Amino acid sequence: MARIQLKDLRKSYGNAHVIKGVDIDIEDGEFCVFVGPSGCGKSTLLRMIAGLEDITSGSLTIAERRVNDLPPAQRGVAMVFQSYAIFPHMTVRENVAFGLTIAGASKAEKAAKVAEAARILQMEHLLDRRPSQLSGGQRQRVAIGRAIVRQPKVFLFDEPLSNLDAALRMDMRMEIGKLHKALGATMIYVTHDQVEAMTLADKIVVLKDGQVMQIGTPMELYQNPANLFVAGFLGAPSMNFLKVTVQAVNGNTALVSNAALDPVEVSTRSASFKAGDAAILGLRPQYLSIAEAPGRLQGTVALTERLGAETMVEVKLKDDSSLIAALPQDVVFPVGAQVAFDFAADKAHLFAAP
Repeated sequence: MARIQLKDLRKSYGNAHVIKGVDIDIEDGEFCVFVGPSGCGKSTLLRMIAGLEDITSGSLTIAERRVNDLPPAQRGVAMVFQSYAIFPHMTVRENVAFGLTIAGASKAEKAAKVAEAARILQMEHLLDRRPSQLSGGQRQRVAIGRAIVRQPKVFLFDEPLSNLDAALRMDMRMEIGKLHKALGATMIYVTHDQVEAMTLADKIVVLKDGQVMQIGTPMELYQNPANLFVAGFLGAPSMNFLKVTVQAVNGNTALVSNAALDPVEVSTRSASFKAGDAAILGLRPQYLSIAEAPGRLQGTVALTERLGAETMVEVKLKDDSSLIAALPQDVVFPVGAQVAFDFAADKAHLFAAP
């Protein structure tokens, strides 16, 4: 079993507190993604799990064993870095086998494990090449292969695809997803890319300033964000946020409006509001639909971007705020056109004003 538990984990550099009491449970075989903006602490947290950063306080257990003070080699983890970290003077075969060579493995064992890793990663034809003869994606496969041959309990990925171009990044993302299903291993993956988080993860941990903002499945976080930060971070384009005033509260619903929004009743979910409160109404661009005038929201088209499968429209509302609508590809508006939108009230999110 390779269950990982972080309990009140903290990391400080002098008076600078980088990780501020993190609690996370990662089940055996789970694919967990740490996501957040640059500087949120996600890579530091991963390096603490790997043993590359000391733990200031708290408890870290891997496979039911406390590993706070164990060196990296004794934790049963293998890490794949953003930089490929492969040796240019060695062949792919020698690079993949490097960890086994250091451990004193026999030639037969190295040959068998390298062959199996190459089969899983579909790179048997690359084994006799040198890194200079490989593409970026192939080099990343070599780095992953070197991790596989160690047969670790846990795989740790630190933004492994950020050096690749967009098309190759998508291909490698799919390969990593397949690898997880093939190996059934526990994997922790760090990224600032929400698409990688949404497509790969069984569980997402959203971090900000060294603290956990929310933990859940991709769709739980997308459909029920706990706060403004999570709501704005996940989803492309980002969620629209409109300043509104609560007119009335009835049980778990609130009637809200502003100068550009006709009164609409939306769910308060778990938040508590009272009449007169300032609040933030969150609307995902994909849930806005063209309405016959007047509609709930009216404004003037400021920008149209055609992306093939859909069209993004930026609209300036009557109160001078803006919103983005993601519309079907055949919907086109000229700049300056008047447009009205509707949205399903059950798809809206109401947050307390900061």
